[in-house]
Amino acid sequence: MTTRRLHPAWLVAAIAFIALLGAAGFRATPSVMLRPLHEEFGWSLGTISAAVSVNLLLYGLTAPFAAALMEKFGMRRVVAGALLLVSAGSGLTVFMQASWQLVLCWGVLVGLGTGSMALGFVAIVANRWFVQRRGLVTGVLTAGGATGQLIFLPVLAQLTAAQGWRTAALTVAGAALLVVPLVWWWLRDRPADLGVDAYGAEPGAVPTASAVPPGSAARHALRSLGAAARTRPFWLLAGGFAICGATTNGLVGTHFIPAAHDHGMTETTAAGLLALVGLFDIVGTVASGWLTDRVDSRLLLGGYYALRGLSLLVLPSLFAATAHPSMVVFILFYGLDWVATVPPTVALCREYFGASGAVVFGWVFASHQFGAAIAATSAGLVRDRFGDYDWAWYGAGGLALAASLLSLMLLAGKRTRNGGPAGPGIGLAFPQPANIT
Repeated sequence: MTTRRLHPAWLVAAIAFIALLGAAGFRATPSVMLRPLHEEFGWSLGTISAAVSVNLLLYGLTAPFAAALMEKFGMRRVVAGALLLVSAGSGLTVFMQASWQLVLCWGVLVGLGTGSMALGFVAIVANRWFVQRRGLVTGVLTAGGATGQLIFLPVLAQLTAAQGWRTAALTVAGAALLVVPLVWWWLRDRPADLGVDAYGAEPGAVPTASAVPPGSAARHALRSLGAAARTRPFWLLAGGFAICGATTNGLVGTHFIPAAHDHGMTETTAAGLLALVGLFDIVGTVASGWLTDRVDSRLLLGGYYALRGLSLLVLPSLFAATAHPSMVVFILFYGLDWVATVPPTVALCREYFGASGAVVFGWVFASHQFGAAIAATSAGLVRDRFGDYDWAWYGAGGLALAASLLSLMLLAGKRTRNGGPAGPGIGLAFPQPANIT
């Protein structure tokens, strides 16, 4: 250990970052393909958006079980297999002739693949390979999602405009394949595989046992869901996070580019603006984590959702053929708020559900993707019915304000808990971890 200049944990983290970066870019690709697919095949935006909805839904539902697969088969095999699924799903779209094939390829295959490289993968890498700098690594790997969007969107938009959507789809397929050898050769499941200790661990220290036994990981996830679902905070958090997904990945992430194009803006310019959301997202996530350590997370969520709702109500008046300053200000603000909700939501899951907080957050995250899936399809149907997206933006703004109210309702539960035992109506008496594992 004393002769090593770089601990292998950092190499594992770097490979994980590349995989996560690619996964985020792959998931962002449909937003630049909506209009070209509509023009070539004549499919309605609602039909095309259904494939995006399936993708988002499977991404969320796969996440709680991804850890179980990694416990049984190892990170390297699961991530390599996930990348092969993404490559197959994206590459096969060039042969499709019917809309159901888009749902199968981009919805099912890419959804399952990217879902296997979600937040559970981040937690496993950080927990297994790091004792020190664990929080830093978690933050950086989470930010890989924003970075992937930042890198891929402008490139894919330019390829689509210059050479067609098939070139963009094949580029995604090739990029996923290129990452497979890196994952297979360099990603290792545990420090013991290389004969080293986790970064920052005492030499010879016994590795911390997994909180979830390999054989019962899926059962643990389901039992944690059943226990959490009997509490009021879970539904308030899940409801707010479902709206979070609806107003980010589902609506803005999927439909901002075609909505801007409706007002005369080129798709490459719109993709560049959406990529800026990813850039400011990094800053917003780090700042939110800092605030979460200092401010009540319930107040933070209430403020984040309220500001998001007000900004969405203003957005329809900002669309124009050019990226004028007011639109740039919206992009900056929305980027800062994009996933700022994650740190306080994680903190509240840990506060309310203790040792099972991480697993419960996996299910709360699934609700995020469920909301995103509904919004992706609904916004496409609104566009088909009314000829523009205005009512989609107004509806999302109202939902975000409702999410603010849901978050602030958690304060009542906090006061009751601090004043004495929580009653059944508050739902804070979450079973002890020993009862749900």
